Amino acid sequence: MSSVAVPFYQRRHKHFDQSYRNIQTRYVLEEYAGKNMKKVHMILHTQDVDIDAKNDSKLKFYILLIWFHSPWCPDMYDDKLKPSQWLPDFFFLSHRTHEQKSHVSDEKRIRFASELSALEKEIHTARHRAREHLDRLAVQRMVEENMALERHIIEERISRAPEILVRLRSHTIWEKMSVSLCFTVQGFPTPVVQWYKNEELISPASDPTKYRIESKYGVHVLHINRADFDDSATYSAVATNVHGQASTNCAVIVRRFREDEEPHPAAIMPFHLPLSHDICFTHIDVQFLEKFGVTFATEGETLTLKCSMLITPELKRLRPRAEWYRDDVLLKDSKWTQLYFGEGQAALSFTHLNKDDEGLYTLRMVSRGGISECSAYLFVRDADALIAGAPGAPMDVKCHDANRDYVIVTWKPPNTTSESPVIGYFVDKCEVGLENWVQCNDAPVKVCKYPVTGLQEGRSYVFRVRAVNSAGISRPSRASEPVAALDPLDLERTQKQMWFEGESDIKWLSQWDVQIPSPPTNVHASEISKTYVVLSWDPPVPRGREPLTYFIEKSMVGSGSWQRVNAQVAVKSPRYAVFDLAEGKPYVFRVLSANKNGISDPSEITEPIQPQDTIVLPSAPGQVVATRNTKTSVVVQWDKPKHEEDLYGYYIEYSVVGSNHWEPSNHKPIKYNRFVVHGLETGEQYVFRVKAVNALGLSENSQESEAVTVQAALTCPSYPHGITLLNCDGHSMTLGWKAPTYSGGSPILGYYIDKREANHQNWHEVNSSLITRTIYTVEDLTEDAFYEFKVAAANLVGIGQPSDPSEHFKCKAWTMPEPGPAYDLMICEVRNTSLVLLWKAPVYEGKSPITGYLVDYKEVDTEDWISANEKPTSKRYFKVTDLHEGHTYVFKVRAVNDAGIGKSSEISEPVLVEERPGKMNCLISSVSKILGIAFHQRNLILYHI
Repeated sequence: MSSVAVPFYQRRHKHFDQSYRNIQTRYVLEEYAGKNMKKVHMILHTQDVDIDAKNDSKLKFYILLIWFHSPWCPDMYDDKLKPSQWLPDFFFLSHRTHEQKSHVSDEKRIRFASELSALEKEIHTARHRAREHLDRLAVQRMVEENMALERHIIEERISRAPEILVRLRSHTIWEKMSVSLCFTVQGFPTPVVQWYKNEELISPASDPTKYRIESKYGVHVLHINRADFDDSATYSAVATNVHGQASTNCAVIVRRFREDEEPHPAAIMPFHLPLSHDICFTHIDVQFLEKFGVTFATEGETLTLKCSMLITPELKRLRPRAEWYRDDVLLKDSKWTQLYFGEGQAALSFTHLNKDDEGLYTLRMVSRGGISECSAYLFVRDADALIAGAPGAPMDVKCHDANRDYVIVTWKPPNTTSESPVIGYFVDKCEVGLENWVQCNDAPVKVCKYPVTGLQEGRSYVFRVRAVNSAGISRPSRASEPVAALDPLDLERTQKQMWFEGESDIKWLSQWDVQIPSPPTNVHASEISKTYVVLSWDPPVPRGREPLTYFIEKSMVGSGSWQRVNAQVAVKSPRYAVFDLAEGKPYVFRVLSANKNGISDPSEITEPIQPQDTIVLPSAPGQVVATRNTKTSVVVQWDKPKHEEDLYGYYIEYSVVGSNHWEPSNHKPIKYNRFVVHGLETGEQYVFRVKAVNALGLSENSQESEAVTVQAALTCPSYPHGITLLNCDGHSMTLGWKAPTYSGGSPILGYYIDKREANHQNWHEVNSSLITRTIYTVEDLTEDAFYEFKVAAANLVGIGQPSDPSEHFKCKAWTMPEPGPAYDLMICEVRNTSLVLLWKAPVYEGKSPITGYLVDYKEVDTEDWISANEKPTSKRYFKVTDLHEGHTYVFKVRAVNDAGIGKSSEISEPVLVEERPGKMNCLISSVSKILGIAFHQRNLILYHI
């Protein structure tokens, strides 16, 4: 990179200039110099020294002044010394000869001329830039004036009443499915469209989760989300403007699905998030600037999901409400999660991650303007086991049916992909406020449900579960929410009055007046297992004032004898788990109530109850189908098992083809038979399998899916960009553009171009057949007219979105002597401090052939461009060096001919300078004019120069 010459007017340094000194200093120096001058003149006159004071006095004075203050100057007041002995030799030298002065003057003249030439060049460049800027402003002003003049005429010409081009179509759908009603209307001014349901106006703000209205390019759409039976109606749309009105209608019929099954839409998770009743009644627009994405974490870590947004208008007292959901559950501040919203950012923080935190997270910004939301999945892996081979921790520990001394604890089993199967679980309890965990069961329980007895009335407890396999015991699960050992009926029970009618009077009694309680009623088995039976009953009525306890008795059918189950410990709850039952033998039970006054009669005997598991392991899921989704994810769908009762959900596993090493995808059971597996390697082939989960454990593995290669699914390409005018002859324009950033997973087949004049509204297609290159000449244009263009790319799937309209190009023949812009810049061979830039020659060469190219670059966040080559290069590629690793740069190229430097090319895409693995060196062949770039060790891509 060349060093920039410093202009002559900047070469003066501060220490050469005396003007910076203050007045007092200059006065002292002048006084001192005057005294010394008198002394010098006196000595010179006495010694007969001939000095031409008229010409050289000032020069010699400064020379003498410097000499007098130097250490080499002798004592000039010594009478024995002559002036020739103490004056410096150069003091007596004669003036420079005429030839020497002439030589010095020539050097000054040459230096001044070169500096003046550089200054004139800078002035010429600035004048050229200013002229281009003024021309651009003049063109823009001319366009605006022409459009303002013709706008009224055009509006009058195209004004018309609304006209329906495509009418609404009736639909018949299943319940819980979504439907979109759309129609097309034209008219000017643009018609205002209103939607009606059975002649009642539809307002999306009243139910943002149900209705969503879109209007774009004359196409109007009403989205009805998760329709229910009440959505069956006649829907109509009315388009209105100042010239008239037009309407269209259709019928929507919603059918109920049989057997309460629900067909789910093809989405990542078919959750229906509930809408809060507290809606913010302020129209606020929320635009997400940065969203949280799919996240992978491990148990025990801390994590924060963040989302930054732009809120318009931003009012401190009236803000939208931020709501976080996990799956379909609204989250609140707790011991494990902390919510934050403010300063344009919403965040959800996890203090200690657990598998319970895995799921689909959704942030909803609720305002009167509607609901803006973003979603992503959080995966939480198992922490390392304390014992090698031990299973992962259970999850989702919950308490049910709590009473004075009894509670049922449930949980979900962990996935055992590489570990041995789980053989049972230990349940632990701890009184709230203490750290003393007590194991509740002596032997591992095989079912993910356990009745815990022996609680102390009035105290609160938390519970946790540990899984056991042949290798050892897992880490404990997250503790459950606290539960109080209280009878829920005590909180609702009041002193009820009863009356009895006799022959002569009505006697009022309180139920508290009863002494010995009545027997319990409705004794039945609320839960039957292979190892225990849970009995439930209703307390006696009337029950009496004193506290009640219960005694349970059992009898094997046919034995004729009764055995008291809880002879040592009285039961205070109207539920009890009876253990130690013989497998396969039927039993009958009865219950007695007691207080301090006595024991009631036995209750009615239950029907025979045989201890057995009422649920069985689920069967394996059916066929598994995997399809492409993105570069790192695959969509997996499967058929539900034949027996899906009481299912907790499914576990999905994947394996690289040929490795036979399976990895879990989700670590918490999902309820739906469709899942997106993330975190896969692009280009690898995977197979998938699924297991069903219920309270007894995991089913057999399903059959493996067909192998699928991880790559993006085929979609339409994104829009092209960077439309540039490359040449114009007055009747045609040559355009260039950049290919889409995303090809849609399929090669780009070609492009379509649309054009319109600057003062027209309608677009006209330029080509009916595909253009295979990123350059095209548009013919049959009007000279001196202004045009704008847009380009759309097409692939195997279809035509993508068109690009943004280009700037206004004037159809005027190029006659400038300098060349036009280069185009199609491409960057390759990126290293840690260098890269190779390629481009194509300008279409317009100017008045003389192109002699070379200048390459400029800059960092993305700076404004100053740096020249990469001092001298123009004749090649159409250039290696840019001396770059900073880790910085991002953009580049441009300018062509040069005898007339000067031409127009700059479009700025390249930003590129991060860093070493890429698996690269080879750049191969340049000057004979074949081919530049070979090795992007991979096995693939060599050749670019024709």
